[in-house]
Amino acid sequence: MSAFDNLPLVIEPNELAERLDAADLILLDLSSAARYAAGHIPGARWVDAKRTQLGLPPAPGLLPERAQLEALFADLGHHPHATYVVYDDEGGPWAGRFIWLLDVIGHQRHHFLNGGLQAWIGDGLALSQDVPTVARSEVTLTLSDAPTATRDYLQSRLGAADLAIWDVRGADEYRGEKLSSARGGHIPGATHFEWTAGMDPQRGMRIRTDIGEVLQSLGITPDKEVITHCQTHRRSGFSYVVAKALGYPRVKAYAGSWSEWGNLPDTPIER
Repeated sequence: MSAFDNLPLVIEPNELAERLDAADLILLDLSSAARYAAGHIPGARWVDAKRTQLGLPPAPGLLPERAQLEALFADLGHHPHATYVVYDDEGGPWAGRFIWLLDVIGHQRHHFLNGGLQAWIGDGLALSQDVPTVARSEVTLTLSDAPTATRDYLQSRLGAADLAIWDVRGADEYRGEKLSSARGGHIPGATHFEWTAGMDPQRGMRIRTDIGEVLQSLGITPDKEVITHCQTHRRSGFSYVVAKALGYPRVKAYAGSWSEWGNLPDTPIER
């Protein structure tokens, strides 16, 4: 029995505040090291967000090797009964990417803090500069392909009636006007909805209350397989969580994202 039982994927700061002493809680902060040192949610363990990525060109956002993931989770004191709550200071891109990692390793006891650190501070809740002591664990992981769309898989699905590609990059990136890869543009058929447009700055960067209606109007609907991406699957960490929180049954992240697609010479591109 956990204090987090029956809570949804996305939880509010007050729900976390009431459970900070839960024995099964592993609370993770994916903000910058400087932001963490300046003040974080009490009991939070800092995670270097770079450790969530493979980090190699041309597609640094690809999934790390299993040994790298095992080292990361060992350092966090991972165990099968842990309940993770994850946040960052940007409204959720890195936190969402970590939720994706938890799905990859098959650990379903996890929550995303709505609005992250900004919402916590906005609600007047206390910060700490204390760094918790973490007992390192021995970890052996089995990785699932289900949460991830490879480039081959995505390309094989292009044009399918039940596919929605959600591109969360900036509009200038989507149109091919801003280049961060060898080629610019977007994946054929992709729908553009920039990631920060899904947040409410008046409510501490929480997910917009009308996000479901917005996505429906764009054709990103729960009857489709939703594959989301950005440049390196950082920003699309947020959209991955949003689609899952709405109950969409088929959600994948294209971890290679545009850094992979746009650096290949023969992938189809629209502008």
